[in-house]
Amino acid sequence: MRRNAKSSTTRRVRVALSTAVAVCAATAVLPTAASARPVGHRTTGVERISVAPDGTQGDAHSAGASITPDGHRIVFSSSATNLTPEGTTGDDRAYVRDQRTGQTRRIGPYSPLDPPVISGNGEYVAYPVQWVNNVRIRQYQVSTGYTASANCSSHSCDQPSSSADGSSLAFVVLFRQPSSGQRIEVHDGDGTKKTVADFAHTHESRPSLSGDGRYVAYQDGGAGDVFVWDRVGGTTTGPVEGPSTAAALVQLSDDGSKVVYVSGSDTYVHDVPSGTVHLVPNARGVAIDPTGHHLLYAPLGTSGAGLKLRDLRTGTDQIVSNQPATAGTDAVSAGGRDVVFQSTADDLVPGDTNGKSDVFVRRFP
Repeated sequence: MRRNAKSSTTRRVRVALSTAVAVCAATAVLPTAASARPVGHRTTGVERISVAPDGTQGDAHSAGASITPDGHRIVFSSSATNLTPEGTTGDDRAYVRDQRTGQTRRIGPYSPLDPPVISGNGEYVAYPVQWVNNVRIRQYQVSTGYTASANCSSHSCDQPSSSADGSSLAFVVLFRQPSSGQRIEVHDGDGTKKTVADFAHTHESRPSLSGDGRYVAYQDGGAGDVFVWDRVGGTTTGPVEGPSTAAALVQLSDDGSKVVYVSGSDTYVHDVPSGTVHLVPNARGVAIDPTGHHLLYAPLGTSGAGLKLRDLRTGTDQIVSNQPATAGTDAVSAGGRDVVFQSTADDLVPGDTNGKSDVFVRRFP
């Protein structure tokens, strides 16, 4: 579906619990925290969501948020000890926030190596964990607490991306022996496996799967090229940025129609059906909403807003944050109504005195 770029504190991964992965364990239903906001209440503007049940600010850093297309659930990681009644030891943990009820839950007992990601339907949360000598993807069903691991054989798996219903999963398999390299694969719930690309290097590949599981956008980090693979025809298009330009993938829209990539100091939105390109100059693209109509980006070389949201149809911008802020892919809900981000700024909401990185959501009318 959507895939996040690297973060300085954690990395991000998106995957859902599909029928292709056998359930290997079960846990109790995850505890919830009481809401400090009226149930069902929605306000425009900025709200800090990395808070305790009574609204008290988090006592440590929170970061790495993603949001469901309908904007109802947000997942993030935090080392705070007071976000839920049961608390934690202060190690990084994953949390999911239900925006309709204001409830926050801790997801799983492990520390995420990457920011956790939530499936499009809000049912599954996943993140990579260290597992003996390899990295495994732990997946959790929010409603039941069931958990499972993605099967990467004896290798490490990383950078996964899920279809909207979790029936298809794209991820990178990192080979350790006898040679160093990687492969992008797509696994289906019926056990079908497809190889998208093989690389003899370990530079980032960042697969991004469309919502219906048909298209996989990915980058060849060694060559600096971006491609789109169509599983129906088994064909690969690219480099989408042209043969003489270096580019890095940002994200594929859920409908598979838009590929966002960065080249130099500019961001480009490539329309797959027509082959046309929308240029956003002096901007670092961060995410695109599921419909492919709204681009979240950070302006370069200006003293303006830390993050802006552009309507690609009208060319108009809205300010997400007027202070330094960062975000990852999956940060924008459908139609650009909600944007999640992290910031250490202390004047985005009243009473921010913890001096920590907090997770915020900006809601537009």
